Amino acid sequence: MQFSFLALAAFALSALATNAQAWGTQGHQVIALLTEKQLTPKAREQVQKLLALEPGATLASISTWADEHRNRSTGPWHYVNLPRGVCTYDAQRDCPDGNCVVEAINRQLAVLASDAPDEKRLMALKYVVHFVADVHQPLHAGYAEDRGGNTYQLQAFGRGTNLHSLWDTGLIKSLGMSNEALVAKLGPVSAPSHLSAAGIAEESCKIVGTPGFYPDRKVGADYIERFTPIMEQRLVKAGAQLAAMLNRAFR
Repeated sequence: MQFSFLALAAFALSALATNAQAWGTQGHQVIALLTEKQLTPKAREQVQKLLALEPGATLASISTWADEHRNRSTGPWHYVNLPRGVCTYDAQRDCPDGNCVVEAINRQLAVLASDAPDEKRLMALKYVVHFVADVHQPLHAGYAEDRGGNTYQLQAFGRGTNLHSLWDTGLIKSLGMSNEALVAKLGPVSAPSHLSAAGIAEESCKIVGTPGFYPDRKVGADYIERFTPIMEQRLVKAGAQLAAMLNRAFR
């Protein structure tokens, strides 16, 4: 993969805001588009039934709803903190009172598979679509001490940012591709591995623990070249895992 560092900067400057949302709008929408390609006919029918409650809604359009309606009580549902060097999820240690992304996914999947009113199931769908994407962003299963990379300051693409923002939006924006082009680049999709929400978090944690994941304070082209393919793999896996979870919920 050939990169021009100056060209990457032109695409990424607008993406590296300090207060970032997981994967940013484009990442969430791309994951939703990848998911749609992998739904079973029954799951697709049920998803469309729920989306019809809001005319014009799509999986992509609802994929950022949970960020747009985030508040103090739901904020912890977007991530889980694991101890440095320990990528084994322990609910009692890592998710007090069920307030983390792992248990939020499990709760919302249970609502989605239940006979709850469709309005409540639509809200659960919005949460599931968003949170499954979130937990595939490695730093959403990172370390509490630096708030998942939010306080790890660095220079990237010619400006100040932080590691979390670099992964949320910077690496994706640096590709300079539309949603449709990025989906085409990432395809064809592969079979999911049917991990649990906890298993996905553990997988993300292991990526954060990879030597070199925390870069020097000035991010160079070598970091972009090394970790962009890993970022792309996480998008692909998120689409596959989300589809697998929806297919099971609607079987």
